[in-house]
Amino acid sequence: MFYRKPIEERIADRVARRPPLKEGKTFEHKPALIVFCVVLALIALKLVGVFVLYASGLH
Repeated sequence: MFYRKPIEERIADRVARRPPLKEGKTFEHKPALIVFCVVLALIALKLVGVFVLYASGLH
């Protein structure tokens, strides 16, 4: 009565409808770029914090 395709087939159908990737473009998905930048920013802030603590002698 409520038949749906398995999730694998639905994903495969969705991927098949997507246009081909553009040559030379790293991030096709905007949220992926945002997550990547946030992770890099957090790592950079952590490293800066560690250097500040060591420089101030609070280690």
